[in-house]
Amino acid sequence: MRAQLVIVGAGPRGTGVLERIAANAGELYDGSGVDIHLVDPFPSGGGRIWREAQSPLLWMNSMASDVTMFTDETVELEGPVRPGPTLEEWAGLDGQTFPSRQRQGGYLRWVYEQAVAALPEGVVVHEHRRRALRVTGPREGRQQVWLEGRARPLLADLVVLTLGHLDAELDEEQRELAAYAEAHGLVHLPPDFTADSDLSVLPAGEPVIVRGFGLAFVDLMVLLTEGRGGRFEGDAYVPSGREPILYVGSRRGVPYHSKIGYTWEGERPPLPRFFGPAETDELLAREGGFDFRRDVWPLIEKELGFAHYHRLFDAHPERTRIAWPDFDEKYAVCEPGSPELAALVASAVPDPADRLDLTALDRPLDGVRYASAEEVQDGLRRYIERDLERRHDPAHSPDLAVFLGLLSVYGQVLRLGDIGAWWHGFFSYLASGPPGPRLRQLLALSRAGVVRFLGADMTVEAADGIFRAGSASLPGEYVEARALVEARLPSPSMARATGPLLRELYADGARATGTGLLAVDPGDGRVLQQDGRPHPRRFALGPHTDARGPGAFVRPRTNSASFRQNDATARAVLRFLRDLSCSTAA
Repeated sequence: MRAQLVIVGAGPRGTGVLERIAANAGELYDGSGVDIHLVDPFPSGGGRIWREAQSPLLWMNSMASDVTMFTDETVELEGPVRPGPTLEEWAGLDGQTFPSRQRQGGYLRWVYEQAVAALPEGVVVHEHRRRALRVTGPREGRQQVWLEGRARPLLADLVVLTLGHLDAELDEEQRELAAYAEAHGLVHLPPDFTADSDLSVLPAGEPVIVRGFGLAFVDLMVLLTEGRGGRFEGDAYVPSGREPILYVGSRRGVPYHSKIGYTWEGERPPLPRFFGPAETDELLAREGGFDFRRDVWPLIEKELGFAHYHRLFDAHPERTRIAWPDFDEKYAVCEPGSPELAALVASAVPDPADRLDLTALDRPLDGVRYASAEEVQDGLRRYIERDLERRHDPAHSPDLAVFLGLLSVYGQVLRLGDIGAWWHGFFSYLASGPPGPRLRQLLALSRAGVVRFLGADMTVEAADGIFRAGSASLPGEYVEARALVEARLPSPSMARATGPLLRELYADGARATGTGLLAVDPGDGRVLQQDGRPHPRRFALGPHTDARGPGAFVRPRTNSASFRQNDATARAVLRFLRDLSCSTAA
């Protein structure tokens, strides 16, 4: 009987696992025959988020040169390195451009086709354009994967869940807002993938309150302006007259930092330095566990500071007062946040603009109060202009070093499991913001009056038959609207997942973390049961797990944690199927 492997989710993560299966098959596949079943209602390669059938107006938030699906010599893995083209090389693009998601979907489809073609003889891929509903079966026997619209399940010796971003049922606040909207004839769009939202319900010329200032907001902004016939001419926006007026705010009150607009030159900081495998091992070995703020954040802070100052002293020594070896020695013994560290930095780095202040970066509007709504607009426009100038000026290249530090840190944080949502939001805010041109478009829309800024610590209430929003940046002032949009993806949660797959998995004994993520073995991605044992026949990778990485495709030459995970899972799958074949033959 041929071995059966089911991969649920055929987007970038499932494609990455398939590529690693093909790469490792030469060593671990015994030639006995394997059927690989890919289950996804969306096209293989791009999946839902990166499918080619979406608006050409939507861009990636990465430059073409910063996107690859292939391993290189920096990736620490057991399996073979199989180099391949970046998106820039594959598409023949200028590496500094931000391609459309359609173009990325084409790249992912090509990577998928290459992975299938690289599989050895006897390994056959079957695509099932359906949703998976549940996985059943005993720990020591074949699993059954039940599909929508199919009476009989797929039988599987192993199941790998690479589900990507999932829809979720509304939480209590969202249910209350939705019910209020229905009762009063209002519009409420809950967290969703913006490209799939019905934006036709937002009328032209009417105010719309938007909560969320990240990448989902940028998509919303584009689809409601250019998508409705408006156009950008230089630094100006020419409206079509069909746009609503967007009142946007968030906890921070500012958009994510612009993508950095220059490339790295010179020596890279030697990372990890203060937060590497040894420190992670020590945290995991603590009998009483660890606390993120008390135990993990100081390591992150010190690592990012090291990356920042290493670059400052190396590339811009004229802006420092002491030699790097002296600073490095003293920095190594200072506690993060201590008066000793502050004194060292102040004595060695004279310009405060050259010092790393993560608290100020995270909450730039803390304590800032404006006297009028127009002052809020002027203040936010100045903030965005300064951010664009800094993020495109290599004189501030320590910012790029901090980005590299964030990537290094992420690889360690993955091993710690579910540490809460704050860290992932902070990472995205600093390292995964919009392209610079999008922020310049935001400025044009602000000057045209199509986008209005609300400020930080945004509040939303439903009362008197409308939605009302305010912020700490302009106390006592409020905006009223008949439409509210939650501009963010749903939070991943086993309990609130819209589809039954994860809920059924939980009911069948899978462990959920405190925030609702699927618990997995950080070594190979096996799903953990509630008793802590890894399930021998079920694996999971992606944002719905407590080992979620920064992305399924990554920047080249960064020792991608996602690629390391894909390789470990692929090798575990092939070993299991090889051993199964041997035991069956015996």
